[in-house]
Amino acid sequence: MTEPLAWLPDGTPFSHRFNDRYHSDVNRGLDQAKEVFFHGCGLPAAWANQPQWRILETGFGLGLNFLTTWKAWREDPERPHLLHFISAEAWPVHADDLLRAAPDEFKELAKELSAQFWGLLPGVHRLSLDQGRVLLTLYIGDAQQMLRQQTPMADSVYLDGFSPKVNPELWNIHMFKAIARCCHRGTRLATWTIARAVRDDLAQCGFEVQKVPGVPPKRDNLQAVFNPRWEPRAVREVLPDVAVQQPGTCMVIGAGLSGSACAASLAKRGWQVTVLDAKGVAAGASGLPAGVFAPHVSPDDSVLSRLSRAGVRTTLQTLGAMERGEFWDECGVLEHRVDHSPGIPDAWHEDKHPGADWTRTASPEQCERNAVPADAIACWHVRAGWVKPKSIVAHQLTHERIRVLDHAKVVRLERSASTPDGWLALDENGKPLAQADMVIITAGFDSHALLDQRWPLQALRGQISWGLHSENPEAAPWPEVPVNGHGNLVPRAPLDQGIGWVLGSTFERDVTELPPSAADQAEALEGNFAKLGELAPVLAEQRSTEFTNAHNWSAVRCAAHDRLPIVGPVDQQAMPGLWVCTAMGSRGLTLSMLCGELIATRLHNEPLPLEAKLAQALSSERMARQTTNVNAS
Repeated sequence: MTEPLAWLPDGTPFSHRFNDRYHSDVNRGLDQAKEVFFHGCGLPAAWANQPQWRILETGFGLGLNFLTTWKAWREDPERPHLLHFISAEAWPVHADDLLRAAPDEFKELAKELSAQFWGLLPGVHRLSLDQGRVLLTLYIGDAQQMLRQQTPMADSVYLDGFSPKVNPELWNIHMFKAIARCCHRGTRLATWTIARAVRDDLAQCGFEVQKVPGVPPKRDNLQAVFNPRWEPRAVREVLPDVAVQQPGTCMVIGAGLSGSACAASLAKRGWQVTVLDAKGVAAGASGLPAGVFAPHVSPDDSVLSRLSRAGVRTTLQTLGAMERGEFWDECGVLEHRVDHSPGIPDAWHEDKHPGADWTRTASPEQCERNAVPADAIACWHVRAGWVKPKSIVAHQLTHERIRVLDHAKVVRLERSASTPDGWLALDENGKPLAQADMVIITAGFDSHALLDQRWPLQALRGQISWGLHSENPEAAPWPEVPVNGHGNLVPRAPLDQGIGWVLGSTFERDVTELPPSAADQAEALEGNFAKLGELAPVLAEQRSTEFTNAHNWSAVRCAAHDRLPIVGPVDQQAMPGLWVCTAMGSRGLTLSMLCGELIATRLHNEPLPLEAKLAQALSSERMARQTTNVNAS
């Protein structure tokens, strides 16, 4: 839950939960952020010209330490290419309070931060700022527990939070052990307290501790360096270590949502990327006229529900750089729960619960405005909307370090003889198309052949029905926003041919034939129209002519048996450098950009952009475990 703040007469923010001020005055808070934490960790000199720098903070509070560090990063000509700031916070404040508390010199940065400071349910939230070069990873929950679960690697540590008297859980030896597990030899730590217990416990955990002159009115502060006299035990890894020493060259097989997402994430980190596709950019399943992105909801907040929220946040960060209205819109989505289940967890109905930033119970008025019966059980997805997938793909491929090879059909991959650790992509005649240090297969169901049928993948042919708007003043008005449930309808999309609607899709398992036969197209149209009859019965009845005279669009998607994407190395020991990002099913708009970031973070030992258990659920390593279990049984 969020932390409701009180504001004292002198303008100081006050926490009733801890019965303490956040800081006694703005100037003193600024001095502490700059001198105690930033300079106390040897910054900016320590991060000069580094590819990335990872700062771990134990209490985000009002974000003053983060804003100070971000501003210093902006102003430093020798700043690292990427700044990672990882911060734990059990009780995040409201975005309005965060903005109000920001000193004048940070107002513009605070506006950018507060615009993403929503929906902070327990778990991990990755906020992308400054065109993706400043990545704030928020751990919402108990700091000690979150650090043990995520074990991010830190180059600097800001040990901050309310005083040990009012918040002892943040200052005990168990917390310091959790921090030590996130440090490498040489990681510097800084804090404002010099309490003897804190010094002794840090020393016991492997830190060399010293008192230094403090920021008035404090006489002393504390600085420390992680340099244990013993060799630290290896930390139990969330996922196997597959990091590279530096960016190199990469081939991405497939120029759709997954391929472009992987290419963009790697190019941002300095990789030279070649994208190859048998047909062209977004020529496959990513080429549908318009689609819906929305979080999945479930009463128990399942793995898919949590994954979808992390994915929607990443998708919105990508879309934010594109023109809204022409290519996409975060207009909200109405979900008609045609199975009559409530969907939303009970706790989300509490006053000011962060879950309501994502999804709420739809009102009868919202249902009526969107062609759904007023008495229907329905959800209103706040952070959702429609998008033209081709536009995302094109946007992600527009980078100086990405080149695209159209009509380059990769039939086989083999190790390069000239570069022992490299890979060659070969066409049907055995002719090399490209060569690189690593390969990421993102070719949908065609990934199956390139992987030599290594894992069971299921083809899913999908057929969309679409048409242009026609004047019919007597018919039911078009919904204001997309409607989903069993299938979905994008009612007002700027298609290439004009303003139109998109309805679908079918799920034809184990079918790969393209284009569909006339009989299959007729059956698909009938099926899509039947779904519309469940979603929006009045609309289906009054505009039946428009829907039954629809055009057809079709493509083949790909899914794993557990209906989750497969993301990661294929076999790091036997085939180093061969990776995969496939099996998005019908959730490419929601999950592909998150998956691209997951690959990049694993390659560069960055903080994971989502909960560790969710990363494990997506990882390719799970496929090897599942195959072993099946063979053993």
